[in-house]
Parts: sequence; structure tokens; C-alpha cells
Amino acid sequence: MKPLMMQGHERAITQIKYNREGDLLFSCAKDHKPNVWFSLNGERLGTFNGHAGAVWCVDVDWTTTKLITGSGDMSVRLWDVETGTSVACIPCKSSARTVGFSFSGNQAAYSTDRAMGHICELFVIDSREPDSSLNDGDAILKIPISQSKITAMIWGTLDETIITGHENGQITLWDLRIGREINSVNDHMGAINDLQLSKDGTMFVSSSRDTTAKLFDSDSLMCLKTYKTERPVNSAAISPLLEHVVLGGGQDAMEVTTTSARQGKFDSRFFHLIYEEEFARVKGHFGPINSLAFHPDGRSYATGGEDGFVRLQTFDSSYYEYIFD
Repeated sequence: MKPLMMQGHERAITQIKYNREGDLLFSCAKDHKPNVWFSLNGERLGTFNGHAGAVWCVDVDWTTTKLITGSGDMSVRLWDVETGTSVACIPCKSSARTVGFSFSGNQAAYSTDRAMGHICELFVIDSREPDSSLNDGDAILKIPISQSKITAMIWGTLDETIITGHENGQITLWDLRIGREINSVNDHMGAINDLQLSKDGTMFVSSSRDTTAKLFDSDSLMCLKTYKTERPVNSAAISPLLEHVVLGGGQDAMEVTTTSARQGKFDSRFFHLIYEEEFARVKGHFGPINSLAFHPDGRSYATGGEDGFVRLQTFDSSYYEYIFD
């Protein structure tokens, strides 16, 4: 397994995301410029210039025509992927923490932090014709979040629901037709760092500071499986090809300077989806893994770390031949 090392960011990676075909990989970091890469050879295709603060989140629609980013400069931007130009800038009252396009791409959602006297809020906007009219901040739906702030978000079934992960470990299901919470669970004991859907959307995996990742049913929020480690889990993804889950994490960024990469705290860790047992580790990063994503064909995966590098790992043939006993 030979990794491609992609260096285009000056600070820690915050999120990475493949497009539907998997030929492009989008990354954002605590610097101001999201990047797009060719996943085949790791060549940087371009940057999206316009933000003035750390970019916390990124997502691309299924047609790879629109990109959405949320930043610490208190704005959400929509971009034209082909030209790299910003087509809309939505002002926020605080940092935009999560963004995501719906499955159809007709809508997009984003959430803001609880800060500077403003509560956390969840917004849904019409993203079909993004233009300067979105700059006024008019949203189809606005849901105030009175409890703990949103730290992770994914769209649910048929664009009718949104699933949010919160700082207190709660996972909540929202019905967008009535604009209200319809279910919530508190299976995690620490902040939710990441939520990622399975290929068919029936399940999702959560990553938490409580050192576990958990597999949930997307409709009922029933906890199906738990993957235990001894350090905070920052990101986890489900393989679209095999019954595998890969976890990435490490300790807090402030502790990184006292930890050697040889200690194995920054490895990608592979677990069997059903049996919950770890069967492999992949080394590489010099700091915690902040974001992780499987290629849509399941034959490679990418990681983004606190060290500012994006690493793209392609699996050897032995990976497919391995049978879990």
C-alpha cells in the first residue's frame, strides 16, 4: 500500500470529501483556501479563494457542479466547481460549523455555532439557482438549537430528515416537513466529531471524543454496533465494497508535540463492520487524523491530518483476499 502525499494546505486539515464519481477529492483546512485534487495521481487541480478565516466544512453535490463551504469568517459560500468562482456568500451570526447538500442537490443545509450571544441554528436553503439573492441570508427553514451546539450533520432519507450530532454526545433526527425534532439518542458520552452514511444510506457511523465509533440505523437511530479504541475518534467511514469500518483520530491538538508518531496514536484503524473487531492499522500521519473518507468504489481511502497533509491510500490485492475468521 503506497500512499500519495498531497501537500497544499498550510495548516491542519478539517474535512475531506470525494465527489460521486470519486475522480475528485475536495479538502478544507484551518487556512483560508479549500483545495480540489485529482484522486488518481494526487495532482492539485485548483483552489477556491474567498474565505477570510478557517474553513471548517465542505461538501459537493452529486453532479459535481456546486461546492459549499462553511468558515470561521462567519459565512457560508457556494462555489462553481468548474470555474472556482464564488456564486453566493451567505452571512452568518457566528462560525459555520457544518454544511451538506441533500441527496437531490436541490437543497443545502448548514449550522452555526453558539457564540457571541447567538444560539446555534440549523438552516436549510434552496441551492438550485445559487446567486446573489442568497446573500441576504433568506432560508427555507431555520431551526434554533437550544440544547448543545451541532458539531456534525448529514441528510437523512429522501431529503425529508436531517441527522445532527451534538457537543454533548446527543444524536438528533429532525423532520424538515414540520421543522421539529422527532427522535434523539444519547449513546455517546462525549462530543460527536463526525457522521458518515453507508453507501445505501440505511446506516451511518458516528465518531466521538468518548473513544468510540458507533453504527446507527438512519431511520430509528438504533445503535447497532460499537467500535472501541483508547483515544478520541475524529472521523470514521464505512467501506462501500466490504464489511469494513475505518477509524481515524488521536489526542487533542495541544498534546501532539509530546507524542511520537511511532506510538501508533495517529494510525488509521480497520474494524469489521459486523464483528466489531480490529484487524489492521495503517501508519502515516505525524498528527491526529481529523477527517477520513472512502473512495466511492471502495478500493482506496483518503485521510486528512493535523499535520496539514492529505494521504491517499490504495489497497493492495491482499486486502480483498483477506477473510475474517
